[in-house]
Amino acid sequence: MKSKFKKFSTRRGFGKALLVLSAVVVIPAVRPVVAQAPVPAVNANRVVGTVTAIGTGLLTVKTDAGVERKVTVPEGIKLQRIAPGEKDLSKAATIQFADLAVGDRVLVRLAPEPTSDPVTAISIVAIPQADLAQKQQKDREEWQRNGVGGLVKSVDAGTGLVVITSGAGATQKTITLHTTPATILRRYAPDSVDFNQAKPAPLEVIQVGDQLRARGTKSADGLDVAAVEVVSGSFRNISGTISSINQANSTLTLKDLVTKQNVTVHVGQDAQMRKLPETMAKILASITQAGTKAGDSGTAGAGANAAGQARAQYGAGNGQPAGGQAGGQAGAQGGNGRTPGGMGADAGGGRRGGDLQSMLSRAPAIHLSDLQKGDAVMLVSTQGTAEVTAVTLLAGVEPLLQAPASTQNMLLSNWSMSSGGAEAAQ
Repeated sequence: MKSKFKKFSTRRGFGKALLVLSAVVVIPAVRPVVAQAPVPAVNANRVVGTVTAIGTGLLTVKTDAGVERKVTVPEGIKLQRIAPGEKDLSKAATIQFADLAVGDRVLVRLAPEPTSDPVTAISIVAIPQADLAQKQQKDREEWQRNGVGGLVKSVDAGTGLVVITSGAGATQKTITLHTTPATILRRYAPDSVDFNQAKPAPLEVIQVGDQLRARGTKSADGLDVAAVEVVSGSFRNISGTISSINQANSTLTLKDLVTKQNVTVHVGQDAQMRKLPETMAKILASITQAGTKAGDSGTAGAGANAAGQARAQYGAGNGQPAGGQAGGQAGAQGGNGRTPGGMGADAGGGRRGGDLQSMLSRAPAIHLSDLQKGDAVMLVSTQGTAEVTAVTLLAGVEPLLQAPASTQNMLLSNWSMSSGGAEAAQ
């Protein structure tokens, strides 16, 4: 049976589609709310997507491209269920039409006729929504436990080494990623940090200054990672003050503090937007400003202490309240060299390394209508000069604008780039 399936897969391309269906559901969505996984473009032979409605002998399937297809399901066709990530149909279980539910992922092989909706199914392979959600939660936890992230400092394609800088100011650290031919490498789309839209790409495309996240086995100090999976992207970081807002066109104009040029920013529905509470902004400013004075041990200690306070007040993102107390103790020692960096350099193998990112992720979500002329913002956008599209935007950052541009970029990199886990911690 298995050999017949392989032969059929090669001839019809159905096996390739099954791989796509199975593989994409292994990766959870970026957003805090679980999103749908990407699917290939609809063609004449199959439909891959999510069930949005079920009628008598009829399914409505919506692809992630937003195309809805009406699919007639005749009696007696083969319906099977597989687990998320499974690629072998010999392990699939036979199900009935009544077992399908709204939210299930499905791969529908179509009859040659008709070619317009409603199309007719020949067979259906489904992944239940509940199984998918469970797998996504497991993957999110994996990224949170074993994930790191930051800005790319160097890339050596020959040795497979990628060096990144993570954190900002007193929390900054350097991490070396060890990749192998088995490491999964993906590249974000130019206009999105949605992990679901990331595509396979070789190590050579990663550039210095790129934002990157990875997961793998960490060393005891968390500064070396045997990378299992890496996702990277090239974006523009902008800090400035809003000079005007056009609600009708969903745009705002600000003056880039670095280039001194006006930039029109398009803010779409998918843009991640948050506003720092004043207390959080001041604490982060203390961390970043202290980190710019590397030669002042007292200042460095104050920055590390601020990091500990931040952890205590806003949490480390791992559900362990005691982490705040530990962070405060580490901060108190930050000026004497015993715990450099305060946050993220503990004996637990870097478990606190996600503090900045998790703190920023906890900031209240906002909308364009919540912003006003004169507000200071920091954002990650698509590449461009006079006109860009916002990917992520952070308001309430007035205290942070005194930090160097490089430090602001590091701060943004801690929050803006998501990975397999929803807002995955570093």
